[in-house]
Amino acid sequence: MSTFIGKYEAKADAKGRIFIPSVYRKRLSSDENNRLVMRRDVVNECIVLFPESVWNKMVEDFKSKLDEWNPSDQLLLMQFVSDAEWLDLDAQGRVLISKRHLLSISIENSDVLFVGMIDRFAVWSAAKYEQSKMSSADFASLLKEKMISKDKI
Repeated sequence: MSTFIGKYEAKADAKGRIFIPSVYRKRLSSDENNRLVMRRDVVNECIVLFPESVWNKMVEDFKSKLDEWNPSDQLLLMQFVSDAEWLDLDAQGRVLISKRHLLSISIENSDVLFVGMIDRFAVWSAAKYEQSKMSSADFASLLKEKMISKDKI
């Protein structure tokens, strides 16, 4: 499995083409290095890019938790999947993200920030990412809470 870590600054050109950081491109498997799945994050003001295999596994896991005969579950799946789009990497390692999507995450100039999320990575406005981060104290407290095993309590 690919591991995406770190933060990398990039620029979008006038058409919305953005170079995927080379360190991320190198982590994509050979069969998925030309295609990603893009979806606006449900909670945060960013776009998440998934390698195809990660997307497929996530959708299968999600689908397995739904009742295909339940109308609400059908709509939930439909909305989740219909808000996603395929992105093809061009020969230079760029993806084209529409102006509409860039504006939806507050990218009005050309500056973007790629943030690793282990098996996927996100595209943020650098300013929005900094605003969304927790304080050091809150981060340390929450990290400690999540890292301590329930068995030890």
